[in-house]
Amino acid sequence: MSNSLEKLNSVDNIVEALATAGYICNEQIATVVYLAAALGKPVLVEGPPGVGKTELAKSCAEVTGAPLVRLQCYEGLDESKAIYEWKYGKQLLYTQLLKTQLAEVMDGAQGLRESVERLHSFDDVFFSKEFLEPRPLLQAIDSEQSVVLLVDEIDKADFEFESLLLEVLSDFQVSIPELGTLKGRSKPLVFLTSNDTRDLSDALKRRCLHLHIDFPTTQLEGRIVRARVPQITQAMTDHLVEFVSRVREMDLKKLPSVSETIDWAKSLVLLHADSLDEDLVRSSLNALLKYEDDLTSVVNNLAGLLSQEQKVTDA
Repeated sequence: MSNSLEKLNSVDNIVEALATAGYICNEQIATVVYLAAALGKPVLVEGPPGVGKTELAKSCAEVTGAPLVRLQCYEGLDESKAIYEWKYGKQLLYTQLLKTQLAEVMDGAQGLRESVERLHSFDDVFFSKEFLEPRPLLQAIDSEQSVVLLVDEIDKADFEFESLLLEVLSDFQVSIPELGTLKGRSKPLVFLTSNDTRDLSDALKRRCLHLHIDFPTTQLEGRIVRARVPQITQAMTDHLVEFVSRVREMDLKKLPSVSETIDWAKSLVLLHADSLDEDLVRSSLNALLKYEDDLTSVVNNLAGLLSQEQKVTDA
């Protein structure tokens, strides 16, 4: 493991280092990151959207100084976008520029068979590393220094794409028919994130350490808010995270994420709010909730939610 990842050499160091980057984590998260760095194994991070899965990879890259290589997954993603593709434009340009040399190669060839045989003796020139366009997975393992590789929202990709990942994740190598097997020059620290929209294959899970990040406790979320929005008061933070916790107990289409709690906290700071009341919450709730039905449900229960939150914070 290269020097860029040495800061991940203990659980305590990871907790402290991530905190300096504004990522407040618990011991479980830090332990999995430590084991991933020590064992050279990928981490499969699952959980609801907006709880800090992607931010974990970004923060690890920030605190170690390692480059972040990100692959955003989507339906239809294939090896040409994820691993490599050939620079067809460059190949065609070189073919045009080398017409004179090609004429010399073909000079004296008798018939189609002999012409094809002569061309075959030179075709490998156009399928060398000079004409290879590396995509994120190949970039990550071919880097001279260890990088942080983020394969984001793997559950959005097709099941077939998972098979392409297996060789990279288990052996840190890539098989290219024209070139053979390219072994990685370094081992990246790999994070795969999933929003649990579909089940992932057992083969993929076997190759990874598993980490599930759920909505944080009110205490932890309060620390996260204070780290990301230092202008907010401690009292306002307590009121805010308790209210959000109550909202998450409701039957909503989309429960508010941690990132949305942070957005709401920033909004309240801009509104110079020092406490939560019905008018303030009603006017700023769009920063927390993203569906009209959810907004209506919360507004209809606003008095009860605020009274429950007030009882908890007073206690």
